[in-house]
Amino acid sequence: MLTRETPLMLDGPLGQLEALYLDTPDATGVALICHPNPVQGGNMLNKVVSTLQRTARDAGLVTLRFNYRGTGASAGSHDMGSGEVDDALAAATWLQAQHPELPLTLFGFSFGGFVAASLGGRLEARGSALKHLFMVAPAVMRLKPEHPLPQHCPITVIQPETDEVVEPQLVYDWSYALDRPHELLKVAECGHFFHGKLTDLKDLVVPRLSN
Repeated sequence: MLTRETPLMLDGPLGQLEALYLDTPDATGVALICHPNPVQGGNMLNKVVSTLQRTARDAGLVTLRFNYRGTGASAGSHDMGSGEVDDALAAATWLQAQHPELPLTLFGFSFGGFVAASLGGRLEARGSALKHLFMVAPAVMRLKPEHPLPQHCPITVIQPETDEVVEPQLVYDWSYALDRPHELLKVAECGHFFHGKLTDLKDLVVPRLSN
């Protein structure tokens, strides 16, 4: 199996977006992974993002991760909102154009959870079906009515119980109030960045990728 990602520069709304792409032979699907808050140092090389990419790769998916505007070699400056969702849409559009026959799974960690969820809503609105949405320690406080979630794909929310960045109760309250089926998984004795718990994260994702 190929394991080395190919560096790419993709066309984005404000210029080129830096990305890493892995084309898996005989792939069963494609996965786009959205990284955490760039203002706080988040980028596509974050260890949680890397774990999600490897997990998707090992499950037989083509993978793409990318840097939002103003991060790494990506053009533009941070928007911290709809702009990063625009970037994700550009990345997803490119990925789907390469593999139009394969279903798309979205992953988002922290701020990237907001981005992936918002992207999912946009993709569904334009008629693109999704396989699954994974929101890991998601910044649910950023999800507003103008950023609707997808309504027709499975959603899995994975929340560390001792998260020091995203208040766990905010995620629990958001989950309880969400009026569509989804899955909330709590990870005990785990902080925001899954220190010592990356294997636990992988073990939660793997069986849900094979469904």
